[in-house]
Amino acid sequence: MRILVLGQGKTGKLVAEVAAERGHGVHVLDAKENANAAALTPPFVAGFDVVIDFTTPEAVVQNMRAVLATGAKMVVGTTGWYGKLPDMRGLTERRQAGLLYGTNFSIGVQVMLQLAKKMAESLKTCGYEFSIEETHHTSKLDSPSGTALSLAAVVASGLQGKPEGDIPIEAKRMGDVAGIHTLTAKSSADKILLTHEAHSRRGFAEGAVRAAEWISTRTGVYDFQDVYTQL
Repeated sequence: MRILVLGQGKTGKLVAEVAAERGHGVHVLDAKENANAAALTPPFVAGFDVVIDFTTPEAVVQNMRAVLATGAKMVVGTTGWYGKLPDMRGLTERRQAGLLYGTNFSIGVQVMLQLAKKMAESLKTCGYEFSIEETHHTSKLDSPSGTALSLAAVVASGLQGKPEGDIPIEAKRMGDVAGIHTLTAKSSADKILLTHEAHSRRGFAEGAVRAAEWISTRTGVYDFQDVYTQL
């Protein structure tokens, strides 16, 4: 495939490396080359099978509008834009495009989300209070992280009735931490911890490239959390 990677940050660069390792042709656009999505013209986008976005919450919506309007296929690993999801869903459907988005493309994190929901379901009547702590590198723009918000959502779903906004999240930014998420369930008798620690960004990059391979033959809108087992 020909893959266009938007964003030349640490994760974007690694996505490009992984895509090349898997035999794909890769082109990378950094922010200066694509200010206000100006580079994403229909003829340019048509030269690629899939576009992968790891930019910023400010840039990603313009990028999605430009790419999806052409009927192209897109994987979005950027977070912090989900208030616009209904608009992007409508655009994708009108143009018969393909959009696969996710708060975290790590398979390990997806397993953690499943376990978190099971914890909440199992403990919902046992007097446990749930909380989340997440730590990321200092250059991460959204706080709390999209993954932490996803954790809160699955816990709230497992507790059946507790609003996800009632699950407290403590967000920390320090050094070059790739990502640590810990879910705590605490009662008067004991405490249960469920932790995922990323040693590098490679897991995110590999998941994003596999997601691009998957969406390349599909139309519609998909959450990585719902399809990762099919990759």
